[in-house]
Amino acid sequence: MTSASTPFARNQWYVAAHAHEVGRELLGRTILGEPVVLYRTEDDNTPVALADHCVHRRFPLSESRLDGDRIVCGYHGFTYDTTGTCVSVPGQKRVPRTARVASYPLVEQDAVIWIWIGASELADSGAIPRARHLADPAWTTVTGMEPIDGDYGLLVDNLMDLSHETYLHGGYIGTPEVAETPITTEVDEDAGIVRVSRHMDDAECPPFYARSTGIEGRITRWQDIEYTAPCLYLLHSRIAPVGALPEPDGTDPHAFHTEITYAITPSSEGKVYDFWAVSRDFATGDPEVTAFLRDFNHEVVMQDVNALNLLQRTLATEPAGHQELSINIDTGALAARRILARLAEEGAKPVETVR
Repeated sequence: MTSASTPFARNQWYVAAHAHEVGRELLGRTILGEPVVLYRTEDDNTPVALADHCVHRRFPLSESRLDGDRIVCGYHGFTYDTTGTCVSVPGQKRVPRTARVASYPLVEQDAVIWIWIGASELADSGAIPRARHLADPAWTTVTGMEPIDGDYGLLVDNLMDLSHETYLHGGYIGTPEVAETPITTEVDEDAGIVRVSRHMDDAECPPFYARSTGIEGRITRWQDIEYTAPCLYLLHSRIAPVGALPEPDGTDPHAFHTEITYAITPSSEGKVYDFWAVSRDFATGDPEVTAFLRDFNHEVVMQDVNALNLLQRTLATEPAGHQELSINIDTGALAARRILARLAEEGAKPVETVR
């Protein structure tokens, strides 16, 4: 990644919030440079997203209040319904025809809320990538979100190359074998999907897994990344004791499965929301394991946050024309960059109106 910012890919779905974050309290977020206020309706709990500014004097609606399903601006009382239409202004009965704020398409799916910032007529909910495990009762999930003062392309780079686990996350999730093991990469340019796999036959068991599964010896470890640009990153993780073999029918009673989910949502230039989740199919009813994975993964995420904040500051001092060096481990990240550049270019084209 150079010091140049990664252009935003508009006309795409992004995660605006974990579903549990949005309720009857007004929540402000900035998505692709646009301030947004989120809340739920009173009767049917439907999520709503409006532009986070009053048309009158630009006061943030997220710092205002709800009256039923309407937002009443905390500065002069301009009142907006769920479509963004202003329905009341102070001191007069006539509401100016232009008194409205933008509303954004939302879809609540897989325990997250997706938002469409681009041309609303292009919003196709069927194009939203799935993360079904997040809402599957057979899995136990812990979640969080951390803002990063760094370009969102830096976070994509970070997640696509897990060799950094050995060095940045040693003592947490990283072991020497992660960096030592070659990767395989598959790219579906048309679908915008990059897959990077790393399979370790005999590896040290890091504390993240040793303490959550009880495995004491060495493990076989699979890391299979599935990144759907621009927003959704899934790490299909599987571990088992070395030498443990699957049953003849293909089931593997010795394996522990973890789904690591990241939603990468650009906030504004040089800032990104890092939504994360850890889902597991083992010890699903054990609150101690749940608390451990939540706290431990938060530590891992903060190591990334601190590193990317530092990297962003460093890149800002680079002279124009500086060239970076890439090697084999960067294959997945470079493919992701190509796809993001294409999506950004496509999103910048004027929308053709069908007549």
